[in-house]
Amino acid sequence: MTGSNQVPYLLRAARHEALDRPPVWMMRQAGRYMKVYRDLREKYPSFRERSENVDLAVEISLQPWRAFRPDGVILFSDILTPLPGIGIPFDIIESKGPIIDPPIRTLEQVQKLHPLDPASDLPFVGKALSILRQEVGNEATVLGFVGAPWTLAAYAIEGKGSKDYTIIKGMAYQDPQILHQFLAHLADAIATYVRYQIDSGAQVVQMFDSWAGHLSPQDYDAFALPYQQRVVQQVKQTHPDTPLILYINGSAGLLERMAQSGVDIVSVDWTVDMAEARRRLGPQVGVQGNIDPCVLFGPQSLIRDRILETIRKAGNRGHILNLGHGILQKTPEENAAFFFETAKQADKFLAPV
Repeated sequence: MTGSNQVPYLLRAARHEALDRPPVWMMRQAGRYMKVYRDLREKYPSFRERSENVDLAVEISLQPWRAFRPDGVILFSDILTPLPGIGIPFDIIESKGPIIDPPIRTLEQVQKLHPLDPASDLPFVGKALSILRQEVGNEATVLGFVGAPWTLAAYAIEGKGSKDYTIIKGMAYQDPQILHQFLAHLADAIATYVRYQIDSGAQVVQMFDSWAGHLSPQDYDAFALPYQQRVVQQVKQTHPDTPLILYINGSAGLLERMAQSGVDIVSVDWTVDMAEARRRLGPQVGVQGNIDPCVLFGPQSLIRDRILETIRKAGNRGHILNLGHGILQKTPEENAAFFFETAKQADKFLAPV
């Protein structure tokens, strides 16, 4: 374990220090592409058990840390984890995803929801983060994560994942007052949850608004952005120095709006060129990303070229190297290892000849 006075590398990037190479981690780095995880899943088939049992969540979170030594270790959890705490039960069916029954469809249901008390409702999250912080010391940054209000609302209102989001969009257009009240309740709960994660040991928190990319710009401005801002503003009031990251899948048309959320870092998917993302976001906003996860199925020469191209375009300040989405299930582990190794040696490849 490194000295206690050393600032973890990923935090230095989040603070816009000039670095020889960017810090690196992967979304979904703890998960199905790793044999050690699949073996554990055979023994504990329930996702809720794996993510809500402290010992299991810590073990799974540390699997990629032991294998690859990424610069970020993210809590193994799910964006829906806090929902039961406000009165919305859910289940996760393997290979089908989350199920919420009954879905939230009425004002009466929204009014029956209660505030989140994470220490009481989600003590396993706090314990797991505390243990992770002790385990990795300052050799890596511990990341927490939460879902954003629009995306949690989409799951709760649709009752499951969706391709077109007709039910929640129908509510947005026909009964917007119900949706706004629900989104406000979710935003306050998520802000409380982020603060709890930070107090428990998270040094950076990533907010996933995965489905906000399905919104038109004007609907994003009405139903996603104000509630992202509500979360960020509440967290920054009490934890102004903790970096916050925002990720949206399919966000190329929304980058400037994402920056308006107030987060410190915008996580960019692979549908936008990193140099263009930098220009559009400006020098004050950090960037994360943005390698296409499918690149990891290619030859290692391609993986190296894409990593170095992304690093060159992002520059040496305020960039965290990551995939543009989660690592895919059948990704060869040796290519994941190569991704991390190359990123951590990037200064050698990038050095002037």
